[in-house]
Amino acid sequence: MYLGKVVGTVVARVKVEGLEGSKLLLVQPLDDRKEPSGPLEVAVDTARAGPGDLVFLVGSREAALALEESFVPVDSAIVGIVDAVP
Repeated sequence: MYLGKVVGTVVARVKVEGLEGSKLLLVQPLDDRKEPSGPLEVAVDTARAGPGDLVFLVGSREAALALEESFVPVDSAIVGIVDAVP
């Protein structure tokens, strides 16, 4: 799991089977000091996040398993919205 900040929305006219109706968001991955760490990435949203939200994400196989339709081709999935980081 890793932190990220939602910076925008991605609109896809055509999606692979299993992603229909899923919201795609543009996310900036963050390090433990909430500083950018790496390039922007597109993540499928399972937590109803929105622009400006601090979120936690899973990647790789865990991202594919985060969706109801298992094993869809995704590399990143938002699985929670962060309230605070102490």
